[in-house]
Amino acid sequence: MATSVLFICSRNAGKSQMAAALMDLVSEGKVTSYSAGTNPGAVINHEAAESIAEAGADMSAGIPKSIDPAIVDQVDRVVILGSEANPSINENIPTERWVTYEPSEDGMTGSERMNLIRDEIAERVRELYRELEK
Repeated sequence: MATSVLFICSRNAGKSQMAAALMDLVSEGKVTSYSAGTNPGAVINHEAAESIAEAGADMSAGIPKSIDPAIVDQVDRVVILGSEANPSINENIPTERWVTYEPSEDGMTGSERMNLIRDEIAERVRELYRELEK
């Protein structure tokens, strides 16, 4: 059975979609990745999708969605991105939170902001994949 990870953020429009797309890329499909939001937005963040495409991953078909309890119950790991999302997750499922740097707090916007977020998430995804491979 393949290893699986659920990435959660508040809107499921940017960070969790980015993380899932990057895991698909890094693991070459060896890890099944899902994404969801505690308060899903209407559409994915197009700047995030463009930034991910530049890294060779694809989240363009992503649709923000709520957390599916059936998926939560079957995944091996849950990663919560940011501090806004506070889902109720079964305590038996290994869960961690990644609070990422927010470049907009330093006045960065647009692709510069999104690429910094992408790069941090990408590094964390690579670390997680190395851990899951063991």
